[in-house]
Amino acid sequence: MTQASPPPESPGFGLVIVGDEILSGKRADKHMPKAIELLAARGLQLTWAEYVGDAPERITATLRRAFASGDVVFSCGGIGATPDDHTRQCSGQALGVPLALHPQAEALIRERMQDIAREQGVPYEPDRPDNIHRLNMGVFPQGARLIPNPYNKIPGFSVEHVHFVPGFPVMAWPMIEWVLDQHYPHLFQQHAYEERSVIVFGSMEATLTPLMEEIERDHPGVKVFSLPSVDHPQYGRHIDLGVKGEPTRVVPAYAQLLAGLKGLKIGLGPELVR
Repeated sequence: MTQASPPPESPGFGLVIVGDEILSGKRADKHMPKAIELLAARGLQLTWAEYVGDAPERITATLRRAFASGDVVFSCGGIGATPDDHTRQCSGQALGVPLALHPQAEALIRERMQDIAREQGVPYEPDRPDNIHRLNMGVFPQGARLIPNPYNKIPGFSVEHVHFVPGFPVMAWPMIEWVLDQHYPHLFQQHAYEERSVIVFGSMEATLTPLMEEIERDHPGVKVFSLPSVDHPQYGRHIDLGVKGEPTRVVPAYAQLLAGLKGLKIGLGPELVR
């Protein structure tokens, strides 16, 4: 069995989005913008994201990296029971552990099947072939923990610090929120992150690079960012230049940035705080 790396005290947050339909353009991905939003509401940031199609070997390789990363990772899609759903099997292969029907998942799936039979006004037949097949949605790597699904009761699952949810946003998003609020509130940083920037006119990034390097050198823990635009509807050609990090570190770093820009006699526009 391959052991997953435990998450560090301050892990990053990763996102894996599975499905040929995303890569072919049949469906537009909505998970990454929502993940960014859910994390930001808790003072957190998405560190990385990967898209992968329905090829099992690629899914397995992607999940191996996710388990080895030590980051908190959400994987969206591919946990159903149709022939193009491979994520459950690939998660077991990535960890080197067998799959097994989770008893609590089985109970929830059977409960859902009974609900459907009642809604349709037909008898519940637990041994009917299609109902037996549905139990595959509860076959997870050994040791998996359940993620409750408030939409239709069919659970997702967690193994170590990687969390698997369906591809449907109506299910996936509340399940991601549940995982964050249940397992990672100690990482929330509601007021521990800030961005300050200024709109810079008439300059090139190459001219600003020495100042950016100076800021990062003088202020450990602060990141400098440069976002150029050539056709902004309000500012036209400009660079959004700023610093981000803990507020107590950002304030002096930003002051040094402004002083450096004024020393270069560069045209400055509005200042932004996020």
